[in-house]
Amino acid sequence: MTDYDAQEARIEAILGEEESLTFDDAVEKFYEHLRRFIQLPCDVTGVEDFRQLPCDVTGVEDFRWEEYYVLGPGSLIEYQKLRETQPSYQDIFELRAIEHDVYSEWKLFHDEVLAGHVWRKSDSKEFYLGLTEIEPVDKESVNYQLLNDYSVWFANNR
Repeated sequence: MTDYDAQEARIEAILGEEESLTFDDAVEKFYEHLRRFIQLPCDVTGVEDFRQLPCDVTGVEDFRWEEYYVLGPGSLIEYQKLRETQPSYQDIFELRAIEHDVYSEWKLFHDEVLAGHVWRKSDSKEFYLGLTEIEPVDKESVNYQLLNDYSVWFANNR
């Protein structure tokens, strides 16, 4: 069984007969599954590269606000200043909760209703980040697999 097949099997185990579920019902099932099995708190950072997801996702290695500075003509000095008050894909955060129906200006996908309630470890600033945009620092952890399964499902089904 390939890694892809194993991931598909895990997602099917969470959702059951996916064809019979609405998108919102599937999100609810993932929400309950994540809340039940994720081990909190855990250290997370920005997803290394959205190109790893098997879908069409724009943006690589940054949160939406960072694209102008990381990929575009933005000033490095201005970028460093903004990083003091805004979350960066380079930061390490402590994921303390998974929340539902939270609006956050920092989400890449504004239609994503699940968010990670995080504290930046360097200065304890609090943010809500889309779950598809964060990953555990420990890539061998169960938490990594749980969030990655959700991210892949969300990106392919939104």
